[in-house]
Amino acid sequence: MNDTRQDAWTQDEDLKLAETVLRFIREGRTQLEAFREVANKLSRTSAACGFRWNATIRKQYQNAIQSAKEERKSGLKEEAVIYDKNEPKEKNTIDSAIQLLIKMKSQFPDDNIFVDKANQEKLDYLESENEMLKDQVERYDHAWQEMQTIWSSLKD
Repeated sequence: MNDTRQDAWTQDEDLKLAETVLRFIREGRTQLEAFREVANKLSRTSAACGFRWNATIRKQYQNAIQSAKEERKSGLKEEAVIYDKNEPKEKNTIDSAIQLLIKMKSQFPDDNIFVDKANQEKLDYLESENEMLKDQVERYDHAWQEMQTIWSSLKD
C-alpha cells in the first residue's frame, strides 16, 4: 500500500506558495490574495493554500517574512513625497494625501473587483428567487388568514 497521499504537497509547490506569499507581503497586498493566486497556479483551493502556509511553510520562512515586511516599509518610505521647505506645509500635506490615495486606488481598483460576471449572474438569480419566495410567503399568509376566518366562523 502506498503511504503517500495523492494530494500531498511537493517541495516545488511549497516553494511557489512561499514565493507568492512573500511577494504579496513585499507589495503590501494581503496573504488571502496570495492564496487565491497560488491556488489557481497549483490547482488547489485558496483555503488549502492558506492552511498549508499557516500550518507548515510559514514557520520555515520567519526571517524571509520579516525581510519582506521591512522591504515593504522601506519601499513606502522611498515613495513618500519629499517636501520642499519653500512650499507651505498644507499644500505638501494635501499633495501627499492625494498621491497616497491615487496609489491606493491603483492597488485596489473598483469596489466591484469581486463581482465578476458569474457572481453577478448568481446574485441576480438569488434576488429573483428571493422575490418569488416573498410572494409565496405573502400568498400563504393570506391563505392562512382566510383559513382562520373560516375556522372561526365554523366554531361560532
